[in-house]
Amino acid sequence: MSSPTLPPRFEIRKLEPKHLTWAQAIVTWTNSYKSPVWTPIYTDMPRNAYMLYNTSAYFVNHGITSGHSWGVFDTEYEYKHPESAQAGGRLLWDPSDMSATEDDLLDQMDFPLVSVGLAYDGINEIDMAQMTVMMEALPLLGTLFHTLETRDQRDPASWKPKAAGEVLLRNGTSTRGRYEGMGLAKALAHFIMRDAAAKGFRAIQIETANRAVEHIWLNPPPPFKGEIVSTLHTGEFEEEVDGVKVKPFAPSSVLCTKIYLTLV
Repeated sequence: MSSPTLPPRFEIRKLEPKHLTWAQAIVTWTNSYKSPVWTPIYTDMPRNAYMLYNTSAYFVNHGITSGHSWGVFDTEYEYKHPESAQAGGRLLWDPSDMSATEDDLLDQMDFPLVSVGLAYDGINEIDMAQMTVMMEALPLLGTLFHTLETRDQRDPASWKPKAAGEVLLRNGTSTRGRYEGMGLAKALAHFIMRDAAAKGFRAIQIETANRAVEHIWLNPPPPFKGEIVSTLHTGEFEEEVDGVKVKPFAPSSVLCTKIYLTLV
C-alpha cells in the first residue's frame, strides 16, 4: 500500500510475522545507537544491542500480530549478499561478534524494510510479565513509562478504551540509518493516523523520546489534533536512592512526552 507523500521508491505495507526479526533489528539499532535517551546511558556496544534484540521479540511481535503496525519498504533496495536476495532479505547479525561496529550491524541488516511504526489496540494490553527480560536490557524503560503514566493527570475513564477499536497505542517508531531525512517517519505516521481514523479509532496515544517524533505527532494533518498529556525531562528527573537524590538518566538530557492524538 503506497502513500503519496513518500518518494516513489518507497511503499508502506502492513508488518507481518515474517518481518519480526527485521523489525526487531531496526528497533534495536536505532535505540542502541541513535536514541537521545538510551545511547548516552547504555554504552557497552554491541553487547547491549544484542541483549536488546534477544529480549525484544514479545514487544515487537505484540504490535505486529495486532494488525495495526506498518513499515516502509525500499522497493529498489540492493542486497549485499546473494543469500539475502534469494530469501527476499535476511538479518545477518552474529551475537558472538563483540567486535561489530554500529556500521557493521547496519550493513548486516540486509533486507528492504527501512522504517517501522509499531502499534496495537489499547484494549489488548501488553503483558508486563513478558516484558521483564527486555527491561533487563533497558532497565530505565520501566521508570520512563511509569513516570509518564503517573504524571498524566487525566481521569483514565476519559480516554482509556472500553472496547476494541477505540484507542490505538503506538509503541515503536524507528527508521534505520542511511534512511533518515527522507520524510519516511512523517509519511508513515500520517498514514497510521489516517488508517486508524478509517478503522473507527477515536484516538492514538504515543510516548516520544525524540523531539523530531514529538514534532510530527503534535503537528498532524487536519482534522487530527495532538496534545502533550505528560512529560519527563531525563536531564532533570531525580529519584531518591538510600536517602540520596540521583539523576538515573544522566548523562541523557531530552524531553520525553506522552501525546494524545484526537482523531474525531
